Amino acid sequence: MTSLVGTRILLRFNLRRDRLMIPVWVAVNTLMVLSMPNTLKTLYGTPAERADLIHQVATNASFRALIGPVFDDSVGALTAWRVGVYAGVLAAVTSLLVVVRHTRDEEESGRQELISSGAVGRRASLTAALLAAAVANAVLALLVVAGLAGQGAAGALAFGLGLAAVGMVFATAAAIVAQLTESARLARGLTAGVLGAAFVLRAAGDSATTDGSSVWTWLSPLGWLENLRAYAGERWWVLALFAAAIALQAAVAYRLAGRRDIGMSFLPTRPGPSVGRLGTAGALAWRLQRGSVLGWSLAFFVVGVVYGGLTDGVADIVGDNESARRIFERMGGQSALTNAFLAAMVGMMGLVAALYVVGSVLRLYGEETSGRAEPVLANPVGRLRWAAGHLVIAFGGSVLLMLVTGLGFVVGYGKEAGPILGACLVQLPAVWVIGGLAVLLYGVLPRAATAAWGVAGAVLLIGWIGPALNAPQAVLDLSPFGHLPKLPGGGMEWGPVLVLLALAVALVTAGLAGLRRRDLTT
Repeated sequence: MTSLVGTRILLRFNLRRDRLMIPVWVAVNTLMVLSMPNTLKTLYGTPAERADLIHQVATNASFRALIGPVFDDSVGALTAWRVGVYAGVLAAVTSLLVVVRHTRDEEESGRQELISSGAVGRRASLTAALLAAAVANAVLALLVVAGLAGQGAAGALAFGLGLAAVGMVFATAAAIVAQLTESARLARGLTAGVLGAAFVLRAAGDSATTDGSSVWTWLSPLGWLENLRAYAGERWWVLALFAAAIALQAAVAYRLAGRRDIGMSFLPTRPGPSVGRLGTAGALAWRLQRGSVLGWSLAFFVVGVVYGGLTDGVADIVGDNESARRIFERMGGQSALTNAFLAAMVGMMGLVAALYVVGSVLRLYGEETSGRAEPVLANPVGRLRWAAGHLVIAFGGSVLLMLVTGLGFVVGYGKEAGPILGACLVQLPAVWVIGGLAVLLYGVLPRAATAAWGVAGAVLLIGWIGPALNAPQAVLDLSPFGHLPKLPGGGMEWGPVLVLLALAVALVTAGLAGLRRRDLTT
C-alpha cells in the first residue's frame, strides 16, 4: 500500500523523539496502579473493613462520582476501583498528546511538508502516530498485567487491556480532531474536552446508580472500563465496545486524512482580531493561552466543588481505620481528620497546577521552534518583554487556578472561605519552583526544555504515591511541596515559604538570563 510507505521509519523516529515523554508517563501510571494493592492491604486488611468500605461507597453518591462503584471486596477488585478511572484518564492523556504531537504539531511547524517531499505515503504519518500511541499503551498493559498477576491472572489481563483500550480510544479521537483543526493547541484542547465530557458522563451515571448500570455511564469509555469488572466476574464482551470504537474512529481519521492537503483543516480558521488588540507581547500571549487558562480554571473549580462536597463524609469512609487516617495525616498534616483531608486534597490540586505552569512556560519553546517568535522579535520587542508576556500568564494563571479551587471547596464544603483560600494560596511557592525549573531549562538548555515534564511528573508521583507507600521523609522532601505548611489546621510557617519563593525567583532570573544570551532555536 503506497499510502503507508515510510511508516516503519517514521515510527522509529517518533519513538526516538518520545524516548523521555512516553517512559515517564507510562512509569507514573504503572507505579500508581501497582502501588495500590499493598496500600489497600494495609488500609483494609480484614473482610470486615473491606465490607464496611463497600457499604460506605454504596451509600455515598459523591464518592461513586469521584472514583466509581465497587463490585467486589478482593484486593484486585478494590485496586481496579480505586485507580481505574484515573489510570484510564492518564492513559488517555498520554495517547492524545502523542498523536497530536506527531500529526498536527508536525504540520503546524512545517516539518511534515519536508517529510512528505520524500518517499512517504499519504497516511504514513498518521499511522506512525497511532502506532506510537499503541506502543505506549501496550507497554502500560504489559506492566500492569505483570504487576497485578499475583492478584489473579484473569483480572490483571482484563484491567491491563482495559487501560490500553481507553488510551487507544482517545488516541483515535485525537487523530480525528487533528484532521479537523488547523492548530495543534486547539486539537489538544478539543480532545481534552472530549475526555472531560467522558469523565462527567461517567460521574453522573455512577452517582445515580451503585452498579454502573446507568445509561450515562455506558456513554463513556471510562464507564466501559469500570463495567469490564476486572477481578469481579470479568465481562470480556465489553472489550468489543472498545474495539468497535477504535476501529470506527480510526477509519474516520484515515478517511479525513486522505481528503485534505497538508497544513489544511476541515474547520475554517477564524480571522484574527484587529491589530490594536494584539499591540503588545502580553496581549499576544493572552490571546494564545486564554483558552488554556479558562479551561484549566473551569476544571479546577469543578474538582474543588466535588472534593469540598466529599469533606463531610470523609470521616465515615475512614471510620476507625488508623492506617487510612495516618495516610491522610501524612499528606495533610497532624491535625483533625477533616482538616487533614482538606490539606491533602488542596496539596493534590497544587501538584496538578504545577503541570499547568510547565505547559504554559513551554509555550515559549513551542513559539520559538515553530518560527512564530522570530517575526515578533524582529519588531521593537525584546526577548525579555516577549517572554514576560507568557510568564505572566503561566505564573499569574496558577494564582487564578488555586483561587478558583478554593472557591470550589467553599461552595462544596459550605464553610468559611478564609482558611481554605489560604491553604490553596500557600501551594503557590512550590508550584512556582517547578515553573522556575521549566524557565531555567528553556532559557539555558532549550533542547532539554521538555525534561520539565519529567520533573513535574516525578513531583506528582512523590506527592501522590509517596505517603501511601510510607516513603521515607527524605524522599518526600525531594518535592518542594513537602516543605509547605499543612493548611488548614496546621500552623503557618513563613520560613519554608519564603525560601521557596526566593528559589523560584532565582530560577526564573537564571532562565531569562540564559534566554537573553543564547541564539534562537530553529
